Amino acid sequence: MDPRVKSERNFFKLQKNPYPGRGIVLGLDETGQNLVQVYWLMGRSENSRNRIFVADQKTGRVTTIPADPNKVEDPSLTIYDAMLEERTGIYAVSNGSHTKDFARGVDIARLSDLKYEPDNPHFTPRILGLSHVEGPHGLIVWRKSPWSDSVENHLFGYKDVPPGIGMCIHTYLGDGDPLPSFRGEPYAVPLLGDAGNIAAMYWGALHADNRIALAVKTIDIKTGRSSIVITNRFEEVSA
Repeated sequence: MDPRVKSERNFFKLQKNPYPGRGIVLGLDETGQNLVQVYWLMGRSENSRNRIFVADQKTGRVTTIPADPNKVEDPSLTIYDAMLEERTGIYAVSNGSHTKDFARGVDIARLSDLKYEPDNPHFTPRILGLSHVEGPHGLIVWRKSPWSDSVENHLFGYKDVPPGIGMCIHTYLGDGDPLPSFRGEPYAVPLLGDAGNIAAMYWGALHADNRIALAVKTIDIKTGRSSIVITNRFEEVSA
């Protein structure tokens, strides 16, 4: 099957998913001149929904912060650096504090140290995306074994993703109680137009009742310079 047709079918399935949770897409824009990273947040509880993205265009950093500081319950799994970049040309994106650990470079030993999130009964997987202007894309998942409390870690590397295509991973297969962890391999989705168009495309695909925030980072392969587009459901409230 043509990869573009397959990516469009996969995108349609994403649109029909009421709760994919937090998600990452890594790939190339249609021109083939820019790396693309997409990261989104979804939430069901008040604590999970009480977040927005803020971006520092100079450093390429994207952070989650409380929309309303007065409503923060437990920030340990909700407030973190979602996107970071280093002068070495590594661009990291993740759903937790491990973003900063891997932005400095992949430490294979560190792969076995991480676990899924301790949010019983969901045990949300930790997910990570790594891009490099001179190398392949990488997606990593740490999830709970279905048989025990042990952790499974899965590393997926991509050297030849075609322009206009991204590889997608997210934390959940869909809604449920407990939430079912994502299983299987990352799948191809389209990356059409510029960053603004990509942001609108994925924001529109996410379930309107559950989407919270979305960030799209584009990285010029020649210069390494990045640009970030942010979409937030809520506005920041002064403390």
